[in-house]
Amino acid sequence: MADVQPGTRRQERPDPESPEVYPQRAAPPPKSALREYAEALVVALALALFVRSLVVQAFKIPSGSMLATLQIGDHLLINKLRYGLHMPIVGGYIVRYADPQPGDVVVFVYPVDPSKDFIKRVIAVGGELVEIRDKKVYVDGRPRDFPQAYFADGLDSIQETGPRDNYGPVKVPAGHLFMLGDNRDRSYDSRFWGFVDASEVEGKAILIYWSWDGRDRWVRWERMGELIH
Repeated sequence: MADVQPGTRRQERPDPESPEVYPQRAAPPPKSALREYAEALVVALALALFVRSLVVQAFKIPSGSMLATLQIGDHLLINKLRYGLHMPIVGGYIVRYADPQPGDVVVFVYPVDPSKDFIKRVIAVGGELVEIRDKKVYVDGRPRDFPQAYFADGLDSIQETGPRDNYGPVKVPAGHLFMLGDNRDRSYDSRFWGFVDASEVEGKAILIYWSWDGRDRWVRWERMGELIH
């Protein structure tokens, strides 16, 4: 007796002892070492650009305008997320959620030459009236200064001309900052070139990660890891 109905094909049962055979795909050719290195380099560069543009950036101190807080040869990191989210490459902010405050040490685009970055301390913000009388800083008529201020020529050495030791009173425009270097007698700052647009602040200085001075004793080990206040 037939075991299938008329008009149907007979189904062959697979032999359980026969291994199933599937068509094999050709293996992709192995990557060359040069290509692997190139891909790794591209990924590393993209990650570095992302971190540098949006998160943290390194800077080197070339002058003594922030002595003794920052010394020539200090390498520091700035927090680029402290005040907002930056636009990569072109600069500026995508969104700002905080404003620099008096006492903050910040890196910003130099208003006179946008190709340069400066680092100073915020002294006054938009809407405040700033004045300097015989090296003493007043904001809205009240003394405002910070213990990091340093006077290389001494407090008694007063320049009668120029804005170094006597300035203002001048009201800081809205959205701007008045900046001073901690080394007051040797700093080129807002007393000479005016205010900084808050949108040009690149970030807040947070940490010294490396410091050296080839003229004296090379590496300053004690400064590494020092927080910036």
